[in-house]
Amino acid sequence: MQYHTALYIRLSKEDAHDGPSESVQNQLALLQDFARQHGLSVYDTYIDDGWSGTRFDRPSFQRMIQDIEAKKINLVITKDLSRLGRDYIMTGYYMERYFPEHHVRYFSVLDGIDTGTDTAANELTPFCAILSDLYAKDISKKIRSVKRDKQRKGQFIGGKAVYGYQLHPTEKNKIIIDESAAPVVRQIFSLALSGMSSRQIAMHLNTLGIPSPAVYAHLPISGKSPYSGQWSSGGIAEMLQNETYIGNMVQGRRVKLSYKSRKCLHQPKEKWIIVQGTHDPIIDQNTFSKVQQLLESRRHTRRRTYDFPLKGRIFCHECGYPLGVVNRKNAAGQDVLYLICRTYQRFTKASRCTCHSIKEQTVQTMVFDQLQALCKPYLTRSALLPIARSVLQAQSSKDAGCTLQVQLDALETQLEQLYQDKLSGLLSEPDFRHLYTRLCEKRSRLCAQLEQRKAETQADPDALAETLTQRFMDTAHENLALLTDLIERVELTADKQILIFFRFSDPTPSLQTTPDQAASSFHPDHLQ
Repeated sequence: MQYHTALYIRLSKEDAHDGPSESVQNQLALLQDFARQHGLSVYDTYIDDGWSGTRFDRPSFQRMIQDIEAKKINLVITKDLSRLGRDYIMTGYYMERYFPEHHVRYFSVLDGIDTGTDTAANELTPFCAILSDLYAKDISKKIRSVKRDKQRKGQFIGGKAVYGYQLHPTEKNKIIIDESAAPVVRQIFSLALSGMSSRQIAMHLNTLGIPSPAVYAHLPISGKSPYSGQWSSGGIAEMLQNETYIGNMVQGRRVKLSYKSRKCLHQPKEKWIIVQGTHDPIIDQNTFSKVQQLLESRRHTRRRTYDFPLKGRIFCHECGYPLGVVNRKNAAGQDVLYLICRTYQRFTKASRCTCHSIKEQTVQTMVFDQLQALCKPYLTRSALLPIARSVLQAQSSKDAGCTLQVQLDALETQLEQLYQDKLSGLLSEPDFRHLYTRLCEKRSRLCAQLEQRKAETQADPDALAETLTQRFMDTAHENLALLTDLIERVELTADKQILIFFRFSDPTPSLQTTPDQAASSFHPDHLQ
């Protein structure tokens, strides 16, 4: 019988440590000598260098399988059985089923295994495959142990650093700040601190045309969806909770299901390996903590339909559950938000709690009034005016409308692409009108902001500093970050009294109850 022979060679990184006999060159020389001695015609040589034997998606192995399917090969030779594979199930499949069904003879030089003859070595083949599998399992345990040890020491063992960082060019297992991506990370945290949700931040970045982490890292983008390669709310939410950005090494969030499988399982946070202070932070601890408080407050709300400053921070005093919000029309047909106890909503007939209904604006106004009273002694013109002047002076050399102009340019590009999608039939007429209207409205807002910014830069610096100082003094108490810093939670009692729980003790000035607040008054006795 005329044989067309395939010489198959495999070497993994772990095998390379076993000595020079496992090198690709030595395997090739051994197989070529064997083929020459037996007068075999070699069709091709297939080499998988650096591939584990537990995987059968090796490039050259798959190329060999394709040639077998095309009936170009009817004899496969390897140095030993472990070169074919170290997974005894898959190795057995190819030897016992695949090769015989395709009339392919397999020969292992050192093991003496020959599927074309009935020899004693063939009877031991399953045991050889199991031993190779056990070897791979043992190697996997050792590698995993070494990696775990490096993780506990705070050494980075991943192949690619998290967005905002890059591998150190000279030091192994260390990451440094990527100065090109770090400003985007800071912008994301700043937007979150301003009150924007993860979804809103993702839409904002996509509108600006900022490349997503996958696109920035030149990773292959799966799927043909128009949203593929775009920023997503899930990705933003994960970034906002990642301690890597405050200088802590976070690893072990996923583990492989098995040394035979590439599938990974997500680990609970208590099993993560977190080592503090291993690299330079992009985000300061104070900003990170505030963002975590904002994210935590939003977990109390199941729906995002209605947004208001106290969302996720206001609770029922009696049952302790977060208050829900409902929208009702007033006599003039205007939308008015009302806070209501969720326990009462769900178990009205069982009388588990009471309605607690009150206008959201009423609670917000009273809370902001108290914040303003607390902040007033510290927000003085003499202290804030020099700060405003120094900030204006630092920005005088920069183009004040640069960021807005970049956004406008990106928006114009998006509008042009939208029109092209309509012409090519990718967008229906209703979808086009909806998206076009929304983008045009955003463009109008940006143009107005740009004009205002240009007007401010042309104004007298001292007058502008005065204006900014007064604006800050008038609106500081409405700042969402300040609200997060000062107030832990707000409770509403059944008789419409509002209790504020601060994050500090003995606030100055102390809160007072006024006679005209009988329907919704503050109780200073409940302050922490």
